[in-house]
Amino acid sequence: MATGELTKAEVDPSTLPVGAVVTNSGRVSSAKMYEPHAPALPFTPVQLASLDEALTLASRTTGLDFSVYLGDLGSDIRAKVEELHASTPRPGHAVLVAVSPGQRVVEVVTGEESHRRLADRGAKLAVMSMVASFKEGDLAGGLVSGLRMLTDQAGQLRK
Repeated sequence: MATGELTKAEVDPSTLPVGAVVTNSGRVSSAKMYEPHAPALPFTPVQLASLDEALTLASRTTGLDFSVYLGDLGSDIRAKVEELHASTPRPGHAVLVAVSPGQRVVEVVTGEESHRRLADRGAKLAVMSMVASFKEGDLAGGLVSGLRMLTDQAGQLRK
């Protein structure tokens, strides 16, 4: 090939994929579907099922309303956690486990009735158990384990 010469490869339009075309200048132009990536979720479906089962069992066994919050808690962590706890349907009977992995924070907040049945010492043991699992990279397992410990500490529903 000498300087200044252009080569042009002939492209058979029938061999092009769907959405591709040969332009008048001989270039191949193709359109591709934009497929957004699904957001990365912190739990697999199996882990979500285990977590849901642990929450349901904890609430049914104790009669208390257990809930888990996973996410950023902002700069005033305690105020945010108390605000989340107050937003539950029955705050007096609620137990909130709030975890912010990015901030390395685990908080357990109890209401008036749930505090009578769940001693601070028991909640601290559950938090220590969760933190040990979190350090190993097992977020779901730590939450399930902590919920089970809190359930055991709170005891059976009194009728």
